[in-house]
Amino acid sequence: MSGSAVSAGATNGGGSRPVGIVLVSHSAAVATAVAELARGLAGGGDLAPVLPAGGTPDGGLGTSSELICAAAKGVDRGAGVAILVDLGSAVLTVKALLAEGDELPESSRLVDAPFVEGAVAALVTASAGGDLDAVAAAASEAYAYRKE
Repeated sequence: MSGSAVSAGATNGGGSRPVGIVLVSHSAAVATAVAELARGLAGGGDLAPVLPAGGTPDGGLGTSSELICAAAKGVDRGAGVAILVDLGSAVLTVKALLAEGDELPESSRLVDAPFVEGAVAALVTASAGGDLDAVAAAASEAYAYRKE
């Protein structure tokens, strides 16, 4: 979470229109917990919008196009939406929505990043005013975080 992409000048105009973040998990509890963790670790202040889209509408395990679209529309402020996913079929669901082209906000992007670390990095960067490219880069860079 170095924020290098933000410090390089990639901003969204002072943070007035932050990038939104959607966290797609097969479990509503996991998506909600990761969103809460990211909010807590990103610190206080004016945080970018982040919403979970976990599980199915009936509360089961799986992914839901409806929940993903609702969350993306809920965080869209006009600067783009970064979508992070947990596992395989979540990737396929988001890719299908992006291919359809009319279900998600116009500047939505699937971000290849670790789910937990990427969510934190994305939220920190978006809250600091990073544009969609900077948010995606920060989240992706989380793959390099060493735990030893």
